[in-house]
Amino acid sequence: NAEYGGRFNNRITSIFTWKAVGIRSLHASFAIQQKVSTVMSKKVELVSPDTSIKEAAIKMRDIDTGFLPVGQNDKIVGTVTDRDIVIRSVAKGTDPSKGKVSDAMSPDVAYCFEDQDVEEVKKMMGDKQIRRLPVMNRQKRLVGVLSLGDLAQSSDVGNVTSKISEDTGKARQVGGAKHP
Repeated sequence: NAEYGGRFNNRITSIFTWKAVGIRSLHASFAIQQKVSTVMSKKVELVSPDTSIKEAAIKMRDIDTGFLPVGQNDKIVGTVTDRDIVIRSVAKGTDPSKGKVSDAMSPDVAYCFEDQDVEEVKKMMGDKQIRRLPVMNRQKRLVGVLSLGDLAQSSDVGNVTSKISEDTGKARQVGGAKHP
């Protein structure tokens, strides 16, 4: 009878375990998808390609950011970071008052839409090693910026940051990140 009771208890345990796993899976499948608009920073400022490096750096300091979208003729034509300024301008000996944002900016602009799912955008940021991303509406108007910090405040961003850090570390081992 002890053998019968043991098998019975194992079956009961298995049934409860299966139901608990099934309930968690069911709960996860009905989870509400979070949109970028709910976690992005809505306060965003632009600079033009003709803005001086010094003016861009002052703007970064004043609004406490290391990233500015670059706009011209109502379009985003690039982004500039504090690191871009240091690597592509200051390190080359360019006078910050005379150098232009266009000389330091990254012209390839990755962006996301405000109505995109956060999980989808997190994956893209990790895959492309992007720390900050302009956020557009469907009319392609700039409406905000999404950063790793924004994602960290909203959920677990460990996978994205570890992938970016891992890939950045690899770049340093083979000579650093590419900066023309």
